[in-house]
Amino acid sequence: MWDALCRYTSRVHSITQQYNSASMEALSSILLSCPLAPASLFPNLRQLTWVADGTCGVVDFLRMAFVPTLLVLDVVIYSTSPAFLSVLSSLGTLCPRLQSMTLSYYPLADRLVNKFSPFIIKPISKLHHLRALEVWDLGDQGIRHIMELQALQSLTLNLTVSSTWEKRSHLQLPGFRDLHSLTLSINKFEHACNFLAALEVVRSRDIKIFFCPQSQAAARGSTMLSQFLDILQERCDNDKLQCFSLLGYLRIALTVASGVFTSFHTFRNITQLDIQEVCDVSVSDMELCQLVRAWPKLQILKFSRYVTIDTATVVPTFHGLIGLLRLCPALTSLALVIDTTKLDDIDLINPSGGCFNTCLNNLALGNSLIDSPVNVALILSGLLPRLDRVNLDCWNIIRIYDPSQGIQARKEWESVNSILRGFGVLRERRIEA
Repeated sequence: MWDALCRYTSRVHSITQQYNSASMEALSSILLSCPLAPASLFPNLRQLTWVADGTCGVVDFLRMAFVPTLLVLDVVIYSTSPAFLSVLSSLGTLCPRLQSMTLSYYPLADRLVNKFSPFIIKPISKLHHLRALEVWDLGDQGIRHIMELQALQSLTLNLTVSSTWEKRSHLQLPGFRDLHSLTLSINKFEHACNFLAALEVVRSRDIKIFFCPQSQAAARGSTMLSQFLDILQERCDNDKLQCFSLLGYLRIALTVASGVFTSFHTFRNITQLDIQEVCDVSVSDMELCQLVRAWPKLQILKFSRYVTIDTATVVPTFHGLIGLLRLCPALTSLALVIDTTKLDDIDLINPSGGCFNTCLNNLALGNSLIDSPVNVALILSGLLPRLDRVNLDCWNIIRIYDPSQGIQARKEWESVNSILRGFGVLRERRIEA
């Protein structure tokens, strides 16, 4: 019977375990009775996803699952034990070919993070084939080990429970010389500022910041955002950075001027700028054109799905949109809140004066002001002849922010899409004729 079982387990390439530790302990008891070496049960395992506690029965199974063929490991920890930490500390020896590893913790286990870190730092330094790593902050020593991983291309660091970067460090770390992607999760901009300030250089094509504030005054947040972007500009390779995203889990009452992002003008190869949920960007028509003028290769621009339109926040009009499309001819995706009610000097038949964009296929205008769907559809059709609809998926989020506005305004934008579809049918018939 064991011979038959081993013939099947040798064909297992992926294992996923979520929460049910009781069944896993029962399985561990069965597997422990195997007369063969534990590692031989899953000799060809490639991927392991683990969301469970660190009880002894679970640990026994992990010892069998940590094999040299393992390439992908995803572990979520919500409890621990000495035996579990012992297995983690052997990861570098048991799974030397790992290429992707995610180590995260259940939110209730954040107080245990400092206990995990010493058992993880040394094994990580032995994973010379590791290409993608997601982990919490491991402190100065752990960051140094990560920087020595020559094959590493993608790095995600969770700095939300870190005390390492509460203050500016006097240490100067070598930095990251050749990353494809760097992602930081923070709840204070100070953490990101102090972390980047400790690095000599950051050479990455893609940088993402996930910001989930606990409590932060609007004025303080705006100041720290400006400081963070300045430090980012100092540390990053101006030629290599192509994509920057500032994303939020929770919208905060923070309005920033477009001038905050002028430090990004040095990044001439920017193709994607994504600012979502973190703040309202106040930008006029002229300021919008001045901002994007430095990025002729821009393909994706997203400035929030919802903006609180008041005296403190300025949003562009169709004039700004026309200028944007002229300055960024490669634009394929745009999310921008504008005021479509201001149509002064706009020719509804030929709004762009003969200059139009045929690349843009994804347009989200969020909670843009609207009073005439017909006029809006005419202008959009003239500017973007291949656009068949405005993306309305964002209204699922907008209704949370402003329930009273959501129903009527969405109907207006649905009317715009209906008219655009009609224009599309006419174009097709004209082409066929």
